[in-house]
Amino acid sequence: MEHPKVQEIIEKQVLTVAKAMEEKLDEEISALERLDLDDLEVLRERRLQQMKKMAEKRSRWISLGHGDYTEIFSEKDFFSTVKASDRVVCHFYRENWPCKVMDKHLSILAKQHLETRFVKIHAEKSPFLAEKLKIIVLPTLALIKNAKVDDYVVGFDQLGGTDEFSTEELEERLAKSQVISFEEGVSGKAQRQTHQIQILFQSDTPHLAIIKGDELESEHEDREDVPGYNCLDFVLSNKQFDLIVKAPEKFQRSNAAHL
Repeated sequence: MEHPKVQEIIEKQVLTVAKAMEEKLDEEISALERLDLDDLEVLRERRLQQMKKMAEKRSRWISLGHGDYTEIFSEKDFFSTVKASDRVVCHFYRENWPCKVMDKHLSILAKQHLETRFVKIHAEKSPFLAEKLKIIVLPTLALIKNAKVDDYVVGFDQLGGTDEFSTEELEERLAKSQVISFEEGVSGKAQRQTHQIQILFQSDTPHLAIIKGDELESEHEDREDVPGYNCLDFVLSNKQFDLIVKAPEKFQRSNAAHL
């Protein structure tokens, strides 16, 4: 049988890749250690400006009602709401059990996704709007981007066909339509967990840390519409280190220590 040989080949390939990753990381460490204080200050200032812009955007969102799940009582208010916010989830409801289930989940998501406005409107008291948007089944969520309805979640069919779906399942469905910001492959529950950060390498001059952990410099980090804590914010704003770098996921060192 050739299984041992195949295993040996795979192990050699893994070791080769790991060695290449380590060499590349060592090169990056050397390059970063050559940065002077002016370079590091520029990097810190740039990040602080990004944080300031994000804070201003969050303040604007809150002033528009983001962060709370609220009811709008007229069709006129509906149109003003979708014009004011780039992304809106509107629940067309009536007083029944399925709509109350949807209310529960949307109340949670409104607090977790400040970038999106979450509202509800009584479908039977908004006949013009319900007809215009072809609202038939209740509950129905209208997913609105840039003042246009982009998608719908009709009833619970897309949520497992049961009223026992989780908030995370609804969150993932909304993320597929990009009406909320959501890192692919990571559940909302996981995103909200405490960050586990591991220092793989650190130097005193400059104060540099090579780290790995949850949500470090994710693909969304430079997107201003994605709110939330990022360890880079903490490190640079508190000046614990002058610069941090995310290491490859599989990279390990014997001197690793937990922060």
